[in-house]
Amino acid sequence: MMPAMNEQENIAPFYDALTKVTDRLSNFDWEFIFVDDGSTDATAERLLALRDRDTRVKILQLSKNFGSHAAIRAGMDHASGDAVICISVDLQDPPELFFSFTELWQKGHEIVWGVRAQRDDPWSKKFSAALFYRLMRKLGLPGLPEQGMDCGLFDRKVVNAFCRIPDAHNITFMTIYWMGFRQARVPYHRLPRTRGSSKWPLRKLVKSAVDVVTSFSYLPIRVCSYTGLIVGAVALIGITGLLLNKLLFGATFGGLSWLTLVTLAMASLQFIFLGILGEYLWRMNTQIRGFPQYIVMQGIGFKEATDKPAADRGDQDLSISAK
Repeated sequence: MMPAMNEQENIAPFYDALTKVTDRLSNFDWEFIFVDDGSTDATAERLLALRDRDTRVKILQLSKNFGSHAAIRAGMDHASGDAVICISVDLQDPPELFFSFTELWQKGHEIVWGVRAQRDDPWSKKFSAALFYRLMRKLGLPGLPEQGMDCGLFDRKVVNAFCRIPDAHNITFMTIYWMGFRQARVPYHRLPRTRGSSKWPLRKLVKSAVDVVTSFSYLPIRVCSYTGLIVGAVALIGITGLLLNKLLFGATFGGLSWLTLVTLAMASLQFIFLGILGEYLWRMNTQIRGFPQYIVMQGIGFKEATDKPAADRGDQDLSISAK
């Protein structure tokens, strides 16, 4: 379930494309949940205009920009359906995928991913995304689709299980992928964005990579340990060699520059490893403090209080939350 943050130009075109598909899937009852993740443009006003036209539209307005993954979690918490479909409102991921999603869900798959087979993005975006997903497969999530996934359908039991995970730094789709269940994939061609701008710059990709690694992999900690052992062994061999040369051959060793370089190299390694440990400790600290992942400023169209997850309410619909 993706957030809407400064997407005023995409709201109406996305809604039109969405309803063309859902009208053909009339055997389901639909609710359309939009999560406004602290937008500063006219996104909220345009969502309210949709609500006036269609009572199936439900809106969660967060008190500030908490980030896309927190907004997804907010939508998951408040969706009431037997299944939830998460999709972006920028129309790069076509709503026509719903036909395959619902068909595979009815055949028994609890998770159905929309997997990018091709993507019409700038080369820099393609390169950074490919590098990101390659790293994720190597460090924590083997079998992850090479081009990643930006949309999917999740059965109610999956949503309930996800909403019970308290990790404040989880990357939604990575966490759901890790959870298991019966999963299926639907390949599609990801279209270029025609309106607005991407909300995923390089710095967010880097942060997401760090979050995934610290959530699913102990490899960085293991690298620290092994490097410490290797450096210690090399240092011990070097000291032994110096002593033997001194005792057997009377050799003398000077070179303040050499000693300075070694000291700087060791100090650099120490700072790197302290930084890695700090990343884990910071996430543990955030988890212990128990700060909420998001704060709902206003919920529109929900029958019950928006601070109570739908997983505990037991309503039954097929839900759509949109970016």
